[in-house]
Amino acid sequence: MAENTSIKPADSAELKQIFLKYASHVEKDERLMTAGDFAQKYLGLVPEDGDVAAATARLVTGAADQTKDGRISFAEFQAFETMLRAPDALYMLAFQLFDVDCNGAIDLKEFKEVLSRTSMHEVVPFNADCPLIKAYFGYDGSRKLDYSAFSELIQEVKGEYLRQAFVHFDSKKNGTISALDLAEILRAFRKGSLSEFVDEHLVTVAGGHASHTVSYAYYKAFNGMLDKLSLLQHIFSLASHDDASKELTKEELLASAGQFSQVTPMEIDILFELCNVNEQTGRVRLDNLKVLLPKMPPSRLPTAGEVPPGEYEYTEISVFMQLMESGYRFLLGGIAGATGATAVYPIDLVKTRMQNQRSAGMVGELMYKNSFDCFLKVIRNEGPLGLYRGLGPQLVGVAPEKAIKLTMNDFMRGKMTNKDGSIPLLGEIISGGCGGGCQVLFTNPLEIVKIRLQVQGEVQGGRKVGAVRIIRELGARGLYKGASACFMRDIPFSAIYFPTYAHMKTLLGGDEPKKIHFMIAGFIAGVPAAGLLTPADVIKTRLQVKAREGQRTYNGLVDCTRKIYADEGGRAFWKGCGARVCRSSPQFAVTLFTYEFLQSTFALDFGRAKKPKSGPSELPPLQHSDFIGGLQYANSTFAGVEQHLGLVLPKFTPRSPATGTHHR
Repeated sequence: MAENTSIKPADSAELKQIFLKYASHVEKDERLMTAGDFAQKYLGLVPEDGDVAAATARLVTGAADQTKDGRISFAEFQAFETMLRAPDALYMLAFQLFDVDCNGAIDLKEFKEVLSRTSMHEVVPFNADCPLIKAYFGYDGSRKLDYSAFSELIQEVKGEYLRQAFVHFDSKKNGTISALDLAEILRAFRKGSLSEFVDEHLVTVAGGHASHTVSYAYYKAFNGMLDKLSLLQHIFSLASHDDASKELTKEELLASAGQFSQVTPMEIDILFELCNVNEQTGRVRLDNLKVLLPKMPPSRLPTAGEVPPGEYEYTEISVFMQLMESGYRFLLGGIAGATGATAVYPIDLVKTRMQNQRSAGMVGELMYKNSFDCFLKVIRNEGPLGLYRGLGPQLVGVAPEKAIKLTMNDFMRGKMTNKDGSIPLLGEIISGGCGGGCQVLFTNPLEIVKIRLQVQGEVQGGRKVGAVRIIRELGARGLYKGASACFMRDIPFSAIYFPTYAHMKTLLGGDEPKKIHFMIAGFIAGVPAAGLLTPADVIKTRLQVKAREGQRTYNGLVDCTRKIYADEGGRAFWKGCGARVCRSSPQFAVTLFTYEFLQSTFALDFGRAKKPKSGPSELPPLQHSDFIGGLQYANSTFAGVEQHLGLVLPKFTPRSPATGTHHR
């Protein structure tokens, strides 16, 4: 049995003390737990009075009682704790409940016996003489099921039982039941897992048709919708772009649900009927969906088909699909980066020309008084298109630049993340710096070509050359001229930008930021990152621009820094600072906004988000000093047997993880 390594095992000595605290029965000098000790006093799952409660307590105890003698030894208690740490604890627990004879296999008699003790059996006795049961146990019922086979069967039993319940209530044999019949079935099969809102209005919604009857298709879709509420909430978040206040039409939600084959149009119809039962607006908000979710202790496992936001795991996909996914991310990043770059490119051109302007060396060399004067002279002398000189190389480089930077930052953040999910500030800084450093290897050649194209218009009547000619003139080594200054600029830029952006995003939007928060956070983070690194950007520009006759030339980072300071003073290092901030801040804001918009509008999972989690690792632990190790998840897993597998036990009362009180 594989253990879930994320759950710390219980200390043996401490576990022994807890066992002795509740074990009231003594047999041959050995302390043992009775069914009452285990199910009622320790777990608190079952009330401590009544014949039905006692029968349920014995059934629950069977999950830990391996010998099925009605007593639990310390060894069995310890084995139970270990079992609850297994990734498949839910199915193992169910198997133990059904394995009445304790022989490692389940026969038809045991299966029918346990089902007969559930609350559903009181309303609709399960007909074991059905094709599903015959397929598993054989037509003569002689086959026994091991753990693997049982796990497959139990997944299908809930659907079969619901089908039989419909047939049972279809007294006229015309394929319909009444709304009241639907309510009775759901309250028996989903005891405790219906929200107060659904419980109150399901008859109204189901009986709202002219015939006041429910077809099997509607009945099946109603159950499917209840099973997929968390998935539907996730789909709503995608369609609304994480805007909780946004109202969606049925068509908008259907379009987003089309990415998930589990959701049917009729399930969406029923969802809208429920959400609009009090007010016929034809739209739904996230708040409408939340009232449909049951108010249970937060220990419920996702049911079949559910993929709660942040609580689903990715299935393995083929190499081809991985390449498709990478191409998709690259395309979105490229479009977003190109949009941001184009939006602010005129500012970038002005910034470059201001930084390249030398205040020493030639008489009358100063062409621009300030950034605004530069902007006006470019339009006057070169026309509006002059503001976009050199845009081509920028657009070619922006897609891989953003992809490399974001991918490396995300990769390093994953490496720096603590076990509790937090990232230390130093880890965020290192991650951002690594992202900035990696992009230089690709973007420096594009930067130098872009800059040389940007300054060509300064010389009236001068010969204009294209990007290809510039690349040929520079050669392979020349394309990396100024790379040291580029490293000096981009590493600290990203080290400042990404941590600031992450913290601003959380500060503005909390755990669920909206797209506007991405834009604002991106804008704010760009101000210190761009402003503080202006000196490095000035040095990089001077190194990469081809000096005209009479202008200073520079031999490397140190030489350039020394000469700028000697010729123009310290203020020269801050030339174009305003233009740089005005360019970088909105560029990143537009880029991130566009990326989030594209990602939510054209959201694709490439076959990944299909598999709901089903182990105890995502369940909240029971906060009680006597629940340690895997036992923290005992009540959660028992609740999962009821919710996920549909085995509602009479008088089953899962204890609240927060208070230890009963819920029903």
